[in-house]
Amino acid sequence: MSELHDTSRRAFLLGASAAMAVSATSAMTTSGAGGAGAAAAPDTTSPAADDTALLNLSAVEAVAHMSEGSLTSERYAQALLARCQAAKALNAFIALDPARVLEAARTRDRERQAGTKPGALFGLPIPVKDSVNTRDYPTTAGTPALRHFQPAQDAPVVAALRTAGAIVLGKTNLHELSYGWTSNNLAFGAVHNPYDQSRIPGGSSGGTAAAIAAHLAPLGIAEDTEGSIRVPAAFCGIAGFRPTTGRYSTEGCVPISALFDQIGPHARSVWDLVLFDSVVTKDWRALEATPLKGIRLGVVRDYWFTDLDPQVERLTRLALTRLKDAGAEIVETQLPGLGALIGATTYPVQNHDVRLALARYLKEYATGVDLEELIARASPDIQRVFRSDVLPGGENFVAEAAYVAARDQHLPTLRRLYQDYFARTGVAAMVFPTTLVPAPRIGEETSIEVRGRSLPFDVAVARNIAAGSTAGLPGLVLPIALTPAGLPVSMEFDAPAGTDRALLALGLSLERVLGRLQPPHV
Repeated sequence: MSELHDTSRRAFLLGASAAMAVSATSAMTTSGAGGAGAAAAPDTTSPAADDTALLNLSAVEAVAHMSEGSLTSERYAQALLARCQAAKALNAFIALDPARVLEAARTRDRERQAGTKPGALFGLPIPVKDSVNTRDYPTTAGTPALRHFQPAQDAPVVAALRTAGAIVLGKTNLHELSYGWTSNNLAFGAVHNPYDQSRIPGGSSGGTAAAIAAHLAPLGIAEDTEGSIRVPAAFCGIAGFRPTTGRYSTEGCVPISALFDQIGPHARSVWDLVLFDSVVTKDWRALEATPLKGIRLGVVRDYWFTDLDPQVERLTRLALTRLKDAGAEIVETQLPGLGALIGATTYPVQNHDVRLALARYLKEYATGVDLEELIARASPDIQRVFRSDVLPGGENFVAEAAYVAARDQHLPTLRRLYQDYFARTGVAAMVFPTTLVPAPRIGEETSIEVRGRSLPFDVAVARNIAAGSTAGLPGLVLPIALTPAGLPVSMEFDAPAGTDRALLALGLSLERVLGRLQPPHV
């Protein structure tokens, strides 16, 4: 573990140039380097005067300070918990136990005082999407029937983070059963967008995204089957990374389809995404930002750039200009047949597999609930979609022949289409606006007006993200600007399958050019 820790310190603290000046650290301590024993009694009801500096730390910075003892884990946890309380109206969490978080933080401080070498995530509280199993919190998947389900052990990804020294900062709210893009959860309440609380944060990982955007934590666990990492990242103005399908284990995660499901991180900086990736994959090779000069970025206008909201179109155009000015080459071409392949693959696979995968999960993890009861107790909106699209007898039920064609014919064809595209063009990544519109209002979930034309909600929110996750590609979402109304707009960069580290290295340079957003006023 010490070798991994030393490697991570070199790779991140030197490479990111992220550590704060020594003069600033004195404002972050409650008792010098003495540790948790001398800390004042915790106050988690309101932020302290010096909490702002702590809340603005990246995960890399926070871990560096806690590892060296210039900041205690307990003091940092106090600051985050106070922020969670102050931003409670966002409804980002389903479960949060401050006493448990603080005790875990004190344990980290005692370990450091005893001479234990800190792990790569030492003392870092991390919010976990409430569809990912945790041994010390229920895993509800945002649905009533699992409200009291307590897994016996952590999902492997959670276990890896804990082994590296992380602390679970509660379970975040989500779209019920991860089956939607709004996080307007009728069972546990809607999650609110930190930039405008009348609007959705995106889904299904809306609680994690809202928490990261509002500085409740710097790094969190999300999950993406068809946009559930990337849509919330886009609407909340943060960085989101969906790895190549299969890069991280999805064991212990409430499933939709093994062909598409993928856990991944939300953060406010690409270096924090790199840190997460290194911990989970145990890949500690040093990573340097890939220079943009000469990098080829692919643009397919006749699919990803049509029907855009005027502000999304304007800000995307300006961002592409910034990338070109930084030396990137924009390669324009087409992908004939892409739309038809997505239509024949994405929904048929998901709506077929979820019925079987959910039933297996409920049995394997001894939830005490079967699929019939789960759906019978689900919220009305989820019941409607399952009865229409998932369960036998529904008008859109996926017949086995259609599923086999989607899995064995259309999906391989889609993957070859992408492989041929990347080989033919030599682009490092495709680039496009993540969503067609900024965050819609809560309740605006049927259709959205764009340029005087009504677009179906799923087209406006999910059309652009569906292709990459269906094909299993790694996708990186980065914010580019705020609209005049103060809503985030983002771009997605999709790279060839298996090139995750290269995409993250590219992302370091992309982030420098595109910048970061001003945090929301919550």
